[in-house]
Amino acid sequence: MFKENYSRREVLKLSGFAGLGLAVYPLLASFDFKEHILQRKIPLSNQLLPVVGLGTWQTFDVGHSADEMIKLVQVLTEMHKLGGSVIDSSPMYGSSEAVVGKLTRKANLQDDFFYATKVWIEGKEAGIRQMENSFRLMQRNQMDLMQIHNLVDWKVHVKTLRQWKEQGKIKYWGITHYTNAAHGKLEEIIKAEKPDFVQFNYSIISRNAEKSLFNTIEKYNTAVLINRPFETGRLFRATKGKDIPLWAKAYDIHSWGQFFLKFILSNTLVTCVIPGTSKVHHMIDNMMAGYGRMPDSKTREKMYDYIKLL
Repeated sequence: MFKENYSRREVLKLSGFAGLGLAVYPLLASFDFKEHILQRKIPLSNQLLPVVGLGTWQTFDVGHSADEMIKLVQVLTEMHKLGGSVIDSSPMYGSSEAVVGKLTRKANLQDDFFYATKVWIEGKEAGIRQMENSFRLMQRNQMDLMQIHNLVDWKVHVKTLRQWKEQGKIKYWGITHYTNAAHGKLEEIIKAEKPDFVQFNYSIISRNAEKSLFNTIEKYNTAVLINRPFETGRLFRATKGKDIPLWAKAYDIHSWGQFFLKFILSNTLVTCVIPGTSKVHHMIDNMMAGYGRMPDSKTREKMYDYIKLL
């Protein structure tokens, strides 16, 4: 977390960005260094989580590349400095779990993050072996959140996750998916099994979850992680070369990334959004969406209408 009274020059120096001012300085120029990142409660426990985290699909699947490891250590360090903690991974993401484990330890930050990963295999025993391997790769004795990835064999894995939570091996368990077509099934499972967390897709142009999924989440007090906030880059391609509307500055929005993330975060049922990145300046930009004023319901629709017309 930033101390109060850091100057922008100090932040550039501490972040190792003194020579990258052109890329980073515009991001920091609008930042109020006396603030703290917005946090929201996990309904089950009232534990607070910062509203912007980090997804690791593709971005952390770098094997043993020393050059990529250096960049990713910086990503994790800057995330931590700006108050972030949630890191989401999966066995599906190649070497990502191992890279997260190795680099958080290398940065001496291994106890400063909220670690989330998934089980993604059929069968009880296979699931147990896979999850135990995730503990080893991420170098954890306890996992903060274990999720059933894309609902694969969920009826079997729910039983294991409940037992592991009772035993203290995991703090929370959840379910995930990434398509609109799965939202109805997510609702059914929330009603029947009452998971601690649900992770799904939601963005300024993909609002299917607003039809009924969010209503179910509110009723059953489920914590929410949001994936695919940028529609795998589609939103940036649509806005390339276009200016952010001037009225967005009133909500401390100074980039398209912040525009898209603040739309999501202005829905107060969202606990944390987890954009993926391997670039330090993108990490800083994403984290800044957790600071400053959030759009109200009227402004949310204004943001949506503006993007719809581009």
